[in-house]
Amino acid sequence: MFNSLSEKLESAFKNLKGQARITDLNVANTLKEIRRALVDADVNYKIAKEFTDKVKEKAIGAKVLLSVNPGQQMVKIVQDELTELMGGSESEFNISGNPAIILVAGLQGSGKTTFSGKLANYLKNKKGKSPLLVAADIYRPAAIDQLEVLGSQIGVDVYSERENKDAVSIIENALKEAKSKNKNVIIIDTAGRLAVDEMMMTEVANIKNAIKPQEILFVVDSMTGQDAVNTAKAFNDRLDFSGVVLTKLDGDTRGGAALSIKYTVNKPIKFSSSGEKMDTLDVFYPERMAQRILGMGDIVSLVEKAQEQFDEAAAKKLEKKIRKNQFDFEDFKTQIQQIKKMGNLKDLMGMIPGVGKQIKDVDVDNDSFKGIEALINSMTLEERRNPDLINPGRKARIAKGAGKDLAELNAFLKQFEQMKGMMKTMNKMPMGRMPGMAGKR
Repeated sequence: MFNSLSEKLESAFKNLKGQARITDLNVANTLKEIRRALVDADVNYKIAKEFTDKVKEKAIGAKVLLSVNPGQQMVKIVQDELTELMGGSESEFNISGNPAIILVAGLQGSGKTTFSGKLANYLKNKKGKSPLLVAADIYRPAAIDQLEVLGSQIGVDVYSERENKDAVSIIENALKEAKSKNKNVIIIDTAGRLAVDEMMMTEVANIKNAIKPQEILFVVDSMTGQDAVNTAKAFNDRLDFSGVVLTKLDGDTRGGAALSIKYTVNKPIKFSSSGEKMDTLDVFYPERMAQRILGMGDIVSLVEKAQEQFDEAAAKKLEKKIRKNQFDFEDFKTQIQQIKKMGNLKDLMGMIPGVGKQIKDVDVDNDSFKGIEALINSMTLEERRNPDLINPGRKARIAKGAGKDLAELNAFLKQFEQMKGMMKTMNKMPMGRMPGMAGKR
């Protein structure tokens, strides 16, 4: 995510290395490179120039603390301005009303239908809502098929009328359906086009006027940069939407859409989405995104993702086992499964400060744990619960059962013992202070 922009900004800050204070002279080249980095990321030149002018105004003559060098101070100023450019703070998502009506709009191919499924999954599992998905794309039967497949995956009902070519009528009937089945949120997936046209605008405007939704979300493909921003402006002029959704952030995203869209349409980014899995939807936090763009990671989001998979009772039980040096392969397998539920491994590692740029060219396979799981699954339950039982004869059977070489099994067993050794050092820590254990105090 934003790898190219992050690298160029990091390079720009090096101009201040070794300087005692920020001055007109030494800041000029830095600002020039920052502006070039933004333009290269497909940010409109006017926005890029206004951004660097604000940074310059705050930076010139700023008093540098003894513990902070000019480069670090400039990073902080740029971080604050990036945060402000993307909206400043988290935006409220309105799901009041019974049912609350959410209208999803955007161009064909922007990820609109997939987002609708993800939003339904988010509202069901994280907000305790009972959503109904509505297929209001009257032109593409494949869009209805896709929404029904997604609905079945996440256990959410989908309302559709394949023969009805009146989108407003479909939605009005869906509202009656929602009320009769006690659905408290309806998410309407509208038709898209390959480009903005009058027919699409009129249809979506008619839907808005007929049902008066609580939220109108415009879905933007992050990889399309400034084109996405121009499309958003055209939609907003007609629809006056309430928020933006950035999709495909796991692709080759230059950053132009994320950095320009709030400035251009003065509407907040409410969600960001990456990948095809239904649980890869995040509330958009401008400050956290600014930190990630600047290579600072996003440890808060990482902790939140971990807490979603967290079972306090199980964690306390695991903590006790670690203290007694009884951590076994059954426990290890459970921990692996929880990590896998948190999302894409490379994205997760990128949230760790300083790690993102180290792995930018590394292919982190989401199936990285498969070999380890195969070895553990090849063990008997008794062996998993008591690793000391694994002798040379058992090793040969386990390796063969997992389709692995004996050397791979030996390396894994050695790493496991090293990990247990590290855990022993945690025994001296006060109860409840072990990282990741025992939950909140």
